[in-house]
Amino acid sequence: MDKGPVRFGFILLSHFTLTAFSGLLDVLRLAGDEGDNSRPVRCAWQVVDESLTPVSSSSGIQVVPSERLGDPSRFDYLVVVGGLLHTRPPVSRALLEFIREAARHDVTLVGLCTGVFALMQAGVLDHHRVCVSWFHYWDFLEQFPGADPDNVVADRLYVCDRRRITCSGGRASIDVAAEILRRHIDASIVQKALRILQVDDSDRANAAQPLPPGIQPTTHPLVRRAVLLMEQHMGRALSLDELAEKLNISVRQFERLFKEATGRSPQAYARGMRLRMAAWMLIHSKKTISAVASECGFSDASHMGREFRAMFGVPPSVWRSRAQLPDPLLSSQAGQPDYVSEIFPNRDEFY
Repeated sequence: MDKGPVRFGFILLSHFTLTAFSGLLDVLRLAGDEGDNSRPVRCAWQVVDESLTPVSSSSGIQVVPSERLGDPSRFDYLVVVGGLLHTRPPVSRALLEFIREAARHDVTLVGLCTGVFALMQAGVLDHHRVCVSWFHYWDFLEQFPGADPDNVVADRLYVCDRRRITCSGGRASIDVAAEILRRHIDASIVQKALRILQVDDSDRANAAQPLPPGIQPTTHPLVRRAVLLMEQHMGRALSLDELAEKLNISVRQFERLFKEATGRSPQAYARGMRLRMAAWMLIHSKKTISAVASECGFSDASHMGREFRAMFGVPPSVWRSRAQLPDPLLSSQAGQPDYVSEIFPNRDEFY
């Protein structure tokens, strides 16, 4: 399985995310050698750019490129790492042409975080499925109106489509590194590297990003933000006053906009979201009902039980026991969208 080092080139866009870069790189480093020597034996990597001028990350930490662009065919994988989207300068023509040239030489292209925007701008993602973070989903559609929405995936951590790998960013870059290296070196070596990083759940090709349910690009921007805030604060429901304050609008205006967009009050929408997440967690995790209640923002298991029965017609314990049985309740969810299949398809863990 070992046929010399797997060669990686990294392009760090201005204001790139350190987590996405370091997560992938540390898996390469640890899998690339035995012990704690960190020699590039099984894997080799270089940071490349037009010049050797340091590139600033979104946190201000700088990384100095080790090589100029040159010939992209010297790499097996070219990884473009993005980060802050609206404050970075435009990607240069030289970098875009380097990416195109890599594609022409059948180098596998990897976009981490908003690095996928640069790949799209370079025109190398045509007819490929593309993974973007739910946080930048609408940014992507707005910046690339010609993109096929059916090929834009915002519910998975990463997507591999032939010689294109795109990743939502953050910790998911570790999963991408493991996915790549298993193609080239023994899986036990990759797993050992993950254990050193204290990661033991990397086989997550079907794991999903949290995706706000029922939200479309045409929904009012403030409503979209409100739903994202609700999801981000799943464990502690934000009050109307807190939501309105974060959105910098009045409570009355917020309630009106939200009802017009969704047909429901913010409180009812948030409660339904938390209950659907609880229903999903009961089936897809081994956490106790009390733990699920706590993580989904209910005061206790009894509180969740009352709300759960009102929405789904059965208590949480019965819902969980029916998980492996064909049951119309599990798909209909009392007239609500199927949170499992529509929002988190094939997901095997919530984090």
